Amino acid sequence: MKALIVIDFTNDFVDGNLPVGEPAVLIAENICRLTELYAERGDFVVMAVDLHEREDTWHPESKLFPPHNLRETEGRALYGDLAKVYNRHVGKIHWMDKTRYSAFCGTDLELKLRERGITEVHLIGVCTDICVLHTAVDAYNKGFSITVFNDAVASFNPEGHVWALEHFKGSLGANVTDSRDCD
Repeated sequence: MKALIVIDFTNDFVDGNLPVGEPAVLIAENICRLTELYAERGDFVVMAVDLHEREDTWHPESKLFPPHNLRETEGRALYGDLAKVYNRHVGKIHWMDKTRYSAFCGTDLELKLRERGITEVHLIGVCTDICVLHTAVDAYNKGFSITVFNDAVASFNPEGHVWALEHFKGSLGANVTDSRDCD
C-alpha cells in the first residue's frame, strides 16, 4: 500500500513570502496531475501544509526565514489548481498541519499510515532540500519505502535540489523517478 504526501505547495512557497519561484510554477501541473491520480485511485493522499503563527519568535524558523504560511492568510492557501483538486476530493485527501520541516515531526502522520497498512510513501512538493528531504529522512528512519518524483519537487536553491535528489537515492535508497512513470 502507498500514500502520496504533497508537501507545502502553497502560495507563499510558490510566489509569496518564501518563494521557490519559477521552479515551483513549472512543477504545478505535475503536482496537480499526481494528486488527482492518487485521489481518484483511492490511495491515501496527505496534504502536509506548513503552519506558522504571527509573532512566534520561539519557532526556530523565525530566525532563518521571513514569516510564511501564517495561519488564516492567503499565503497558506494551496497554490493554483491544486486548490481545485483538493476541493474536488475533500474527504479523500487528508489535510494535515505541520509546524516543522518533516511531515512526521509533531503530527499523527505515522499513525495514519500504519493504521492503513501503508509501507510506501511517494513525495512531491517543495522544498526538495528542506521539507521534502526531512520528510524523506524520517520516512526512511521509520522503515517506509520512498519514491520521489523528480519533476514534482523544486527548491529555491538549485544546488540543494540536485544534492537532495542524489541523497534520496544514495543514502535513503529512494526511487527517484519521473511522474510520467507513475503506476
